[in-house]
Amino acid sequence: MGVMGGGEGASPEACRAAYRLGRLIAGEGWILLNGGRPAGVMEASAKGARENGGLTVGILPDRDSRLASEYIDIPIVTGLGDGRNYVNVLTSDVVVALPGEAGTVSEIALALKNRKTVILLDFDPGKVFDRYREEGLLKSAATPEEAVELIRALFPGG
Repeated sequence: MGVMGGGEGASPEACRAAYRLGRLIAGEGWILLNGGRPAGVMEASAKGARENGGLTVGILPDRDSRLASEYIDIPIVTGLGDGRNYVNVLTSDVVVALPGEAGTVSEIALALKNRKTVILLDFDPGKVFDRYREEGLLKSAATPEEAVELIRALFPGG
């Protein structure tokens, strides 16, 4: 499951939610995928998953795996910079987006353009994506637990 959100500027609340989400994803036996850096939502979600026995994959914008969070089990170096956002969303079965800035919004847009379901976790990017909400591709959750319930509904029995 892809977890996207703010990096260095992520709020403590978003990081706490990301950590809980990571723990829940691991508890379901799902693989957590994120941007791999040791910052904000990426670090917190990977830490939560790892501490609950989960497997973590980080899609790094750099060419050096040493720049990955210590909580990333499988760092994938791309050298793509922001272009790695394509890899993030296309590799994810579902994208859960926590509060972030332009990078997170770009991941939401790329996911929706590629018909991937996006769950907004306590994040409102505005009305620009309303058409996707009407199509059922964009959903909202107030808590990590609610996000996991939405994912379970997308993959019954799996």
